[in-house]
Amino acid sequence: MMDWSDRHCRYFFRQVAPDALVYTEMITTGALLHGDIARHLEFDPAEHPVALQLGGSEPADLAHSAKLGGSWGYDEINLNCGCPSERVQRGAFGACLMAEPRLVADCVKAMQDAVALPVTVKHRLGIDSIEDYGFVQRFVETVAKAGCRTFIVHARNAILKGLSPKDNRQVPPLKYDYVYRLKSDFPECTIVINGGIDNVDDALKALVSVDGVMLGRAAYHDPYMLLALDRAIFGSKYTITRQDVVERMWHYARREVTRGTPLHAITRHILGLYHGQPRARKWRQMLSDSRLLAPNDPDLILRAREAVSGQTQTATA
Repeated sequence: MMDWSDRHCRYFFRQVAPDALVYTEMITTGALLHGDIARHLEFDPAEHPVALQLGGSEPADLAHSAKLGGSWGYDEINLNCGCPSERVQRGAFGACLMAEPRLVADCVKAMQDAVALPVTVKHRLGIDSIEDYGFVQRFVETVAKAGCRTFIVHARNAILKGLSPKDNRQVPPLKYDYVYRLKSDFPECTIVINGGIDNVDDALKALVSVDGVMLGRAAYHDPYMLLALDRAIFGSKYTITRQDVVERMWHYARREVTRGTPLHAITRHILGLYHGQPRARKWRQMLSDSRLLAPNDPDLILRAREAVSGQTQTATA
C-alpha cells in the first residue's frame, strides 16, 4: 500500500495484531539505489515480523535491494508483481511483470542468491483481458521452479490501461476459486489470498482453502478488527482496549516528535481506531485538523481520546 503502510502505520498495526506479518509499502529499487536508505528502511523492532516489499525488474538491482533489507533486519523480501499504477508501469515493474514470468523467476533467483531470507511474490490473477486460469497457473509454476515458495495472490485481474489503482481494487471481479485452484495445483507452496476480505468470518472461511489471508485497506479503515482476527487465527489470548492503544501511540508519538517526525505523519494512520464507535467522527476530525496539529503536540492524541470517551483520562509518562 504505497504511501500507507509506512513504519508509523506498521507500529500501530502491531499494537492490535501481535502475531500478524506486516509488510512495508512497495519501495522501488531506484529509491534504495539512489535515495535515502535509512528513510526507506528504518523500522521499530516492535514491528517484527516485518517484510520488505520491493518494486523493480532488474535482477541485479533487486538482489542489491534485498541484501540491504537483510542487513537492516527484515524477516522476508517480497517482490511486487501486482501494482497496476501507471507510474509503476513506466518503470516496467508491478503488475506488468506478470507478462514476463521468466524475468520474475530470474529476479527471485537473484534475490535468493543475495539473502538467506524467504523471497516471496505478490501478484494478480491476470492482466487486462486475460481471464483464463492457465495464465496465472503458468506464472506461478515458472516462478516456483526458481525457488519461490510463497505467493500472495490478489484475486483480481489488473487492468493496465483505463482504470485507476482505486478502480483496480474494485472493478475487476474477484475470482477466489482461481486462488483455491492454485493451492490445489501447488500444494507444496504457501498460497495467501488477498482482495475483498474485510471481516473475520470471511477470512476464516478463506483459510479453509488457502494458507493465509492478507488484508490491506480493510485493516487500515477498521484496524481494531485485526485484534479479533489475530485471536481467531492464532488462538491468542492477547487483548487490548482502544484506550490502551491510544496511550501506546501517545508514547510513540512523543518519542517520534522529539526525533523530528511531524505529528500528522502518525495521526493519519490511527484515524480508523474508533471505527463504528460513538463519537468516532470527533476522533477523526481532531486528529486531522491542521490547526490542532500545527503545534506538533502529541497530547492532542490524548485530548482526542477524551473527546471520544466523554471524560478526562490521563496517561503516564
